[in-house]
Amino acid sequence: MKIKFDHAVIKVTDWERSNAFYRDVLGAELIPRGAGWMYRFGDYQLNLHGPGLDPAPLASIPVPPGGSDLCFEWDGAISEASAHLAQNNVPVELGPVERFGAKGKGISIYFRDPDGSLLEFISYKSGE
Repeated sequence: MKIKFDHAVIKVTDWERSNAFYRDVLGAELIPRGAGWMYRFGDYQLNLHGPGLDPAPLASIPVPPGGSDLCFEWDGAISEASAHLAQNNVPVELGPVERFGAKGKGISIYFRDPDGSLLEFISYKSGE
């Protein structure tokens, strides 16, 4: 059986604020979807539940704003990721720390989106 990850869903409270953050800090392509948006990262996507939407079906316990924990691979040195966050006035909450991700051992930093969801950049580049 061949299965690939397609998308995840997060909840946001302010379209303009979230769109700016995910576009400028994470490099998302913003895709309009009805009264809301989706964020695309190459072949992967974040679907969004937010103001003005009544999505169905919902999980038994829908994720609240700030209730997500997502990791994004940073294709470079983790020090570059830290500098990128600093340029965008996004504080690092933890790191750099060694973590184990989808590609094995890496170095991660943690930060939060505007609603408080925990985000992680992981780098698999050696020599960091």
